[in-house]
Amino acid sequence: MARYTGPRTKRSRRARQLLDENKAKYFDKRPYPPGEHGRGRIRESQYMVQLREKQKLRHMYGVLEKQFRRYYRLANRQGGITGTNLLQILESRLDNVVYRAGLARTRPQARQLVNHGHFRVNDKKVDIPSYQVRSGDVITVKEASRDVLPILHSIDTLDRLTPEWLEVDTDTRRIVVSTLPSREQIDTEIQEQLIVELYSK
Repeated sequence: MARYTGPRTKRSRRARQLLDENKAKYFDKRPYPPGEHGRGRIRESQYMVQLREKQKLRHMYGVLEKQFRRYYRLANRQGGITGTNLLQILESRLDNVVYRAGLARTRPQARQLVNHGHFRVNDKKVDIPSYQVRSGDVITVKEASRDVLPILHSIDTLDRLTPEWLEVDTDTRRIVVSTLPSREQIDTEIQEQLIVELYSK
């Protein structure tokens, strides 16, 4: 498979931003880039800054390069601002919605839960993490999976705020996508304009 299987903290260090909440203590210990010259001064070109921003967004959502390019082309064809469209497409992924709703601690965990068939969208089983939810969609946990340990643990321990564009009922394990998110409702620390400039060359 083409997915990254190396140290996850190394990606955060390269991006100079924490990308995995579980690895915060390791990132805080060494917040500089990895490698022999990680602490040295590096003359950053405009291309380097743009590429780093793109890689950062890819790693945040766990998307491979080919899939990310497809998302960009789709965002570019839509009306409006391309960067905002791209973020909206990424936020609308089923695994991200499960993560944002607080039913998983991390996006990789949400991806695994969806992959294992624990969720239904509009009463239909969906086990594709990249499934694009729409406004009005209702996501529920399968009856037999309501008390799965990762979901229970996430509900009991997480104090993450639920986004305004989602309605979550943890008792019934039900998520309603009231609307697709606007740029102001997406708290991802990304300069999406740099990614648009990178792909526009």
